Amino acid sequence: MQSPAVPALPEAWPLASVLIVDDEPGMRNFLQKTLAPRAGQVQVAGSAEDAEDLLRRHRFDLVILDITLPAKSGITLLKEMREQGNPCEVVLITAFADLDTAIEALRAGASDFLLKPFRVTQVLNAFKHGLDRARLKRENWVLRRSLSRQTPAADGLVGRSIVIKGLQAALQRVAAVDSTVLFTGESGTGKELAALSLHRRSTHANGPFVPVNCARASPEALEAELFGHAGAGAERRDGLFVYAQGGTLFLDEIAELPLPLQASLLRVLEARRIRPVGGEQEIPVELRIAAASSRPLRGEVTAGRFRDDLYWRLQVVEISLPPLRRHKEDIPDLVAHFIATLAPPLGVEPIEITPEEMAYLQQYDWPGNVRELRNLIERSLIVGALNVSALYQSLQRDSPAPEPRPALDGPTDLQTLEKRHILAVLAQVDGDKTRAAQLLGISRRTLERRFAEWQE
Repeated sequence: MQSPAVPALPEAWPLASVLIVDDEPGMRNFLQKTLAPRAGQVQVAGSAEDAEDLLRRHRFDLVILDITLPAKSGITLLKEMREQGNPCEVVLITAFADLDTAIEALRAGASDFLLKPFRVTQVLNAFKHGLDRARLKRENWVLRRSLSRQTPAADGLVGRSIVIKGLQAALQRVAAVDSTVLFTGESGTGKELAALSLHRRSTHANGPFVPVNCARASPEALEAELFGHAGAGAERRDGLFVYAQGGTLFLDEIAELPLPLQASLLRVLEARRIRPVGGEQEIPVELRIAAASSRPLRGEVTAGRFRDDLYWRLQVVEISLPPLRRHKEDIPDLVAHFIATLAPPLGVEPIEITPEEMAYLQQYDWPGNVRELRNLIERSLIVGALNVSALYQSLQRDSPAPEPRPALDGPTDLQTLEKRHILAVLAQVDGDKTRAAQLLGISRRTLERRFAEWQE
């Protein structure tokens, strides 16, 4: 009679951290010898008190916990772990069990229940199921976060121009290796979409894609969000590095990362280990790190706002995304793509674009790049038609001191219309450039660049 097959080992198992809690030395040694070759770290405790000390100082993916312990039962310890906000998977083991005990264990939050004596295959199956549950929890959290952020579901690298084909070829080459990638380019050029495309082409495609904007949180909140928090109760949580295990962590607007966090990120890139806020244990991480910046990082280094050593660590591979004005021939494909993808969720009918309107769109310089075009198409779908001139004139009519509307034989080139439109919006908000940029759907830096170009 053949013995049951040992379950296949998922790639994530070598990163797993396990705690074994049992007062019998023989059982601790058996479990440790069984799991040590298959996990990144295995620690043992002979009592609930020893286990509590380890749980305070370390993060574990899985706890194998004996129910019958001196002084405090395993079920009591499990309940306390859950009250303190510890979400790790727990497999309860016992030599004496009845139906009531099993029900109480499951209600307390155990993911599995083993009755002694058990075989190696039973232990490994419980181990596998516990880690699978932990992985599914991470993936569900990433999915909910992506939906709340409206992370793009499509590749988004639309176009047939030489520029876009070159970008796609570069992503395909880089996808074959695990090197850190730095995406550069103006705001709105689609750096996150390019990072997502890289992720989906790479060996990490089966793992999660976790984006985080480094400019949207305070330094303290961002540190806990990235590395996690080892506190108790509501403070205790895993960080984005843990949730991105096996996948890609995308750090957008990396130039906004505070200097102390830049030092922490450098250590992660060098050692591939993180330390949660308030914790002592360093957690190994296995993932690709991609970063993006709309500001030249070399200039940030010169100004003393960005670490030189981190810059060179990030710039293993640098991919620059082109502004839309350099590949206007892709505008028809982009317009068709946005209409097809935006109309169904908005619950509206697609709109028709006339050849004259398309020619108009292809003359415009698009200071907000692809993001500005997408916003225009979304607004047009809502109102039911595309008429850029009418949209501009509507904003001018809302201005408290509008300029006379130009006659049909007046200037009609896009650059003049763009300048008039920007000046009209600026007048509408009493010269507030930040507010004007928000209304225009562009960044403050793009607006300042336009003013500089007009003065040349």
